[in-house]
Amino acid sequence: MKLKIVQTGDPVLRLQARELSVEEILSAEIQHLIELMKETMRDAPGVGVAAPQIGESLQIAVIEDRQEFMQNFSVEQLKERERSPVPFHVIINPKITIKEADTVEFYEGCLSVAGFVGLVPRAIAVKVECLNEQAIPVTIQARGWYARILQHEIDHLHGKLCIDRMKIQSFTTFENYNKYLKK
Repeated sequence: MKLKIVQTGDPVLRLQARELSVEEILSAEIQHLIELMKETMRDAPGVGVAAPQIGESLQIAVIEDRQEFMQNFSVEQLKERERSPVPFHVIINPKITIKEADTVEFYEGCLSVAGFVGLVPRAIAVKVECLNEQAIPVTIQARGWYARILQHEIDHLHGKLCIDRMKIQSFTTFENYNKYLKK
């Protein structure tokens, strides 16, 4: 069963999401929600879904960047983006630290801004301290595209969308991006 992904304009996307206690994380309700989020992300398809995107103002995100998503990129493009597969995982109550202040700009889309993309500057490297779905503390060191995904999903937990960070003049439909800009 997949969940509905809410679109920009829905007030839940602009809220500061609530942290979860260890007891909540381990509850059957939250474990079921995580499974539904995973199914929803894969069905979309996307590389991440944050709880606010499915209408829940909770600090949970699921992430997975599968090899199949990289098939339409050249080796050079993957290298430029520092993009490689990221296995499925869950981040809860994340705290993010920018490790390299230098930013890089790439076109970025969002399942809650369906059909559109824009150039978004993001830090090259980050550290994320969070809990996983078993409420075990985890520290993630990420670079490149994985760092971008983490920043994007964590932004959702703080009421921010990629459109808040993008270079507005680059905002375009996904169709026009593929037609004019992808190369």
